[in-house]
Amino acid sequence: MTLVLPIDTAVHAFRPDPISDEEAAAMFRAVVNLFARWDLTDEQAATLLDMPARSYRRWKGGEQGRIDRDAKARLSNLMGVHKALRIVFREPQRGYAWIKAPNDAFGGRSALEIMLGGELTDLMRVRRYLDAERSGW
Repeated sequence: MTLVLPIDTAVHAFRPDPISDEEAAAMFRAVVNLFARWDLTDEQAATLLDMPARSYRRWKGGEQGRIDRDAKARLSNLMGVHKALRIVFREPQRGYAWIKAPNDAFGGRSALEIMLGGELTDLMRVRRYLDAERSGW
């Protein structure tokens, strides 16, 4: 006698685990290093993180404050951009330089120019582009 058990085939909404404060702090430290490799000014970095330049300088110096949900999303997207560039380019330097290079996909503007629009969706646009490029589709 074979017993058949029902399988749950219902489609469930994707709900990612929230980014913890510890993970966000680690991502912030990584992003500070990434910004140095991208050769960004503190003002540019602050724009990407949607914070005043003075606050960014304080945080960069070790006086980090609370990282809210929007900032966590920004950090996550910036890390996603970095990861995609490391996959697309074998030499890390080429990936770092790509950020400032004109790109036909962005109407001749650089990815950095797009991201400096300041909106979370600007970061997401660059990340989506890179994710599509690295997937081969």
